[in-house]
Amino acid sequence: MNQQIAHRPSDACGAQFEKRPGFQPLAFTLTIGAALLRLVPHPPNFAPVASVALFGGAKLKGWQAYLVPLLAMLITDPIRSRLEGGFPAYTWFTLIIYSSFMISVVLGRLFLQHSPGIARIVSVTLLGSVQFYLITNFPSWLSSHSLYAHNWSGLVACYVAALPFFGRTVMSDLFYTGLLFTAYALLNRKFALEPQAA
Repeated sequence: MNQQIAHRPSDACGAQFEKRPGFQPLAFTLTIGAALLRLVPHPPNFAPVASVALFGGAKLKGWQAYLVPLLAMLITDPIRSRLEGGFPAYTWFTLIIYSSFMISVVLGRLFLQHSPGIARIVSVTLLGSVQFYLITNFPSWLSSHSLYAHNWSGLVACYVAALPFFGRTVMSDLFYTGLLFTAYALLNRKFALEPQAA
């Protein structure tokens, strides 16, 4: 009889978290942990920025899906600035980057919330990479300090010049997004910590 009512440690842990359905401790921890990886030395354009946005959008609940990834960026940007030579942490271009970042959050919420398969994760990740490439390079071309002529040929040249960076961005996004969703699936299956985000 006692064996029938005994709870495994993972069941008890899951029950504790179910009392606070608005908080996703595993998703929160993975989101913050991935954001902190930005502070570790890494190759150019190989950081978990878009992955933090996609994963946070998919797995954090309600307003947390937007605020937690954004705060992670706001906090780590000035730290990176000091670590990497003191460049300005925030400029007018930061608004462009953060806008693209929030689009990735929305993509995560729209398409990756409910047990997404590998094909969907890859597709949405690539969509996030493409929108970042298109959105962030356009103001670089439009800027008065642009190296490219303000005509169609200059715009094409700007995007072509950015292709090597885009390739590293795609590899980074696929790697870190896959890592985050895999870690979440394995840990959540092991400890049964969290319901699906809503």
